[in-house]
Amino acid sequence: MRIVFSDRFVRDYARLPREIRARVDKQIELLASSPDHPSLDLKKMSGVTGIWRVKVTGGYRITLRIERDVAVLRRVGPHDILKTP
Repeated sequence: MRIVFSDRFVRDYARLPREIRARVDKQIELLASSPDHPSLDLKKMSGVTGIWRVKVTGGYRITLRIERDVAVLRRVGPHDILKTP
């Protein structure tokens, strides 16, 4: 799967602590190579059309949109980002 970063994702990522950025990087690599990997916990978000989420850690998530074989990463951060994916 090809990965594309939204401007908002890039801004969110820059604000993350270094150790969380390292975990995000690992999850992005997994998403690109094996989107069905269990540690991603990739799920469609309820109440929002076409938006998925990936688990980074217990408290951090990535939101994304999937278009054919392209994942457009929208947001990254603590659970609060799920309110505005």
